Amino acid sequence: MTSDRTQQLSDLHRHLLTGFLEDGAPPSTPALASRLDVSEDEARTLLRELGDDHGAVLHPHDGSPWTVHPFTTSPTAFSVHAGERSWNAPCAWCSLGVAALVGDDGPVRIRTRDGAEGEPLELVVDAQGPSEPDWLIHFPVAMLSAWDNVLYTCSVMLLFTNESTVDDWCRRRHVPRGDVRPLKTFWPFACEWYGRHLDLTWRKWTLEESRALFAKHGLSGPTWRLPPGNETF
Repeated sequence: MTSDRTQQLSDLHRHLLTGFLEDGAPPSTPALASRLDVSEDEARTLLRELGDDHGAVLHPHDGSPWTVHPFTTSPTAFSVHAGERSWNAPCAWCSLGVAALVGDDGPVRIRTRDGAEGEPLELVVDAQGPSEPDWLIHFPVAMLSAWDNVLYTCSVMLLFTNESTVDDWCRRRHVPRGDVRPLKTFWPFACEWYGRHLDLTWRKWTLEESRALFAKHGLSGPTWRLPPGNETF
């Protein structure tokens, strides 16, 4: 891929995320074409390439943006609120990513349920981090398989108040228990993972870069194993 094409994909990604942040939804394809100074057909081609690179998930029927992590256009178990603005996040990890991208615009409130079906939960994230640092995120899908069906992977990456609710959820859902991480240690990782998503030179983390970030933040074990390589994660 040429450097010019890489920059076009970076620009496209930034316009998509800026649309979510400012308007709650990604720009239309005609709007993207105008902002990128390309034809609508070329904008659709760029969207497909971004999807192939795991930079977005597109609607299969028309190729429009469906999910651009950490945002999604669909209602989910996670709604994120900052002032009068609100967004849907695909999973617990992404909800923290939205909070990280919103930045210093005041406290961010993440609303969900315990295991997506229990008691209502509200997590406040501010400059000091999450208000409930001991709440847990469950990762039942290994990262090696995360993109086999990324929408499913996100749908089961949920927030829990304690270990017993994780175990009960897994038992009732017939889902093998995966890795469980407290917010107090996962929040710094989420901030770094999503911290460059609005950069002018954004690109996807590679497998090798992902491995290094996992290790830096203590994310180890079978769930977090990835092969070395320069392919995007």
